[in-house]
Amino acid sequence: MIDWPDLRGILEPVPWAIVGGVATRAYMPERMTQDLDILVALEDGPEARRRLEGAGFEVVSPLSIPGIVLRSPAGVEIDLLFGEGPWVTMALAEPGRDAAGYPVIGLPFLVLMKLQATRDQDWTDITRMLGGAAEDQIDGVRAIVERFSPADVEDLETMIYLGKQEHS
Repeated sequence: MIDWPDLRGILEPVPWAIVGGVATRAYMPERMTQDLDILVALEDGPEARRRLEGAGFEVVSPLSIPGIVLRSPAGVEIDLLFGEGPWVTMALAEPGRDAAGYPVIGLPFLVLMKLQATRDQDWTDITRMLGGAAEDQIDGVRAIVERFSPADVEDLETMIYLGKQEHS
């Protein structure tokens, strides 16, 4: 496993949360990933970048989506994603915590992000996370997807079904 850098002291008070593959470990068995994805609001992007660079992180390149790739002093790749929209504010207002105490995006918003990414790995993550989720968690996911991405409701229901079948 990769020893992920602890960004809490670097980024505070900027609201941020772990997203992507590392975030899934809060909701399913951990899977391998090569980078740490973190989300900040678009307007907080410059401050988050400044703080990371001040801590010795080096900018490697821009991302194809709003954000940048950085490398930690220890050589760990960090994708700093700049999110926009009302759901980002909601997601960052009260992140959950993973077993290590890091802020991690809530399950409904992680599913929303992964639905919108439309990559095979993201959809596989959704089915695995929802397969082991409690009904109240799934209801929370449904509410967020219905509110912010209603076109994905049918796909979500299919993933819930497949996840439950796989999990049982």
